[in-house]
Amino acid sequence: MAALREGNMSHIDRRQFVAGLIAQIPDALIVTGLGSAAYDVFAAGDRDENFYLWGAMGGAAATGLGLALARPERKVVVVTGDGEMLMGIGTLATIAARAPDNLSVVVLNNGHFGETGMQPSHTSCGTRLESVAQGFGIAHTLTLESIDGLTALVAQIQARSGAVFADVLIAVDEPPRRLPPRDGSFVKNRFRRALGLSPF
Repeated sequence: MAALREGNMSHIDRRQFVAGLIAQIPDALIVTGLGSAAYDVFAAGDRDENFYLWGAMGGAAATGLGLALARPERKVVVVTGDGEMLMGIGTLATIAARAPDNLSVVVLNNGHFGETGMQPSHTSCGTRLESVAQGFGIAHTLTLESIDGLTALVAQIQARSGAVFADVLIAVDEPPRRLPPRDGSFVKNRFRRALGLSPF
């Protein structure tokens, strides 16, 4: 099976992209997938409004959906990787069905399972995540192959005209790990306080 990304590799720097995204949506609630996506979001600057997932493989989009439905007045942005998204791919069907206009799912796609040894993921073997999201019925989808696409993504997030899905083709590299807090209770309680809720 021919690798989809061979010879057509994107060179988007993941850290630059995530930092630029968060800087332009400072009021958004951020939910991360486990591993590198969490490291990238933390490297861009720790915030009380960041909810880092550590071991919940496949759960980032579902967590973001629940949060978006519970807090419709806030923009919710899920930042995750292609491997994590593939494991929770069915959540996109529920996102399409519920169609929250405040939810965006941003997938950092390097075509590999970065946390388990950089084995090729399905997106290296033909799976096109934007096409999958379109098939489920997500209202607004994008594939970004350069940092210039960030402007269009931010415009879609700010417009709040329907759920957004972005497949961001990042370079295959492993920047130094920047580890966010690993205490789940601390992260949860801090996040709840940022929403004006009791920590319990």
